[in-house]
Amino acid sequence: MDGQAIKDTLGKNIKLLRARRGLSQADLAESADISITFLSNIERGIKFPQPNMLSKIAIALGVEVNELFLENLAANDHKELLNHVSEDLAKNVNLAMVEVFKRYLG
Repeated sequence: MDGQAIKDTLGKNIKLLRARRGLSQADLAESADISITFLSNIERGIKFPQPNMLSKIAIALGVEVNELFLENLAANDHKELLNHVSEDLAKNVNLAMVEVFKRYLG
């Protein structure tokens, strides 16, 4: 992975994790003690933070620093969402089937 790809992955992951936690850029910037402009530049893959800033961002997001660099973080997020939807669907289908059987079979 080249330098720009690393910046892009980092930025996308920070944005994804921030969104998962319902944080605005202002919220995260304040928690990590960095400027909103700098955070925006990180999320867009324009800037790369120093190690101490990476640590502050990770702490503010409640993750380990290495998680900020995972290439498949968004893919895992989609898999997790699909699993939850699938489980909810199966549970609701089962409940509906029970109601149908109660109604028609007594």
